[in-house]
Amino acid sequence: MVAGVVLAACSTGGPRGTVGGRLQVVAAENFWGSITSQLAGDRADVTSIITNPATDPHDYEATPQDAREVASAGLVIVNGIGYDTWAQKLLDADPSPGRRVLDVGVLVGVKVGGNPHQWYSPDSVERFVARVSSELARLDPSNGSYFAARRKTFETTGLADYHALVAQIRQRYAGAPVGASESIVSPLVAALGLTMKTPESFLDAIAEGNEPTARDTALANQQITDLAIKVFVYNSQNATPDVQRLVDAARSRHIPVVTVTETLTPAGATFQAWQVNALRRLRDALALATGHT
Repeated sequence: MVAGVVLAACSTGGPRGTVGGRLQVVAAENFWGSITSQLAGDRADVTSIITNPATDPHDYEATPQDAREVASAGLVIVNGIGYDTWAQKLLDADPSPGRRVLDVGVLVGVKVGGNPHQWYSPDSVERFVARVSSELARLDPSNGSYFAARRKTFETTGLADYHALVAQIRQRYAGAPVGASESIVSPLVAALGLTMKTPESFLDAIAEGNEPTARDTALANQQITDLAIKVFVYNSQNATPDVQRLVDAARSRHIPVVTVTETLTPAGATFQAWQVNALRRLRDALALATGHT
């Protein structure tokens, strides 16, 4: 295993997992699938398994159709880090010497037990872009220059607003204290230079579907009551009663609340449009809370 990719030899008759000359790629989640589709252009068919914003990727149960798509793919992309164990089960059920698997957790060096939400890390996104581009070129070397051009366009144009907003928030609001409902936003908060005040154990408990301790819940509430945070960020796809109480408390104290989601919203959005939308709302909330525009 090298640089996050489970290596496998390609078949000698041409790229494995092709239909009509087009690579067949399967991504377990649509945030990685969206990026891959834009990098692959019209030289590959990219299928994402998790596409419904109402679906919880943690608890997803794979279907026979999912298994067929994985079995016929030349490249399969999984998040890893314990996030989509169902996808690994599909791979294990159909071992193939010709299939390549990109495990994002292995790629970025985050093991099971670490934060699996690496699509909210700009650094991890950049590493993913680079690896997918090289994987596509490896599987279909005749289109290597095409994939290189797609990558350049995606990084310089597709992600332009995304990178600009990340830099803008870092410059204007570095150190600003924020609260959150769960660890999904922790990689982004760190990348933006903001200060996460909510206890990490509370964030992890909610993200993992566990009950946070009474102490952590009380502390998160106290931070809101004392106006110790400027903005509260929550995942609307995981709004537990504990989370909803915090959201209501923040609003009652006139603390701006920013909503994020776990998967692309709306379902057909591109990765960058989805992220830019969230970043703009976070920037505007910080501007309102700090008075610094």
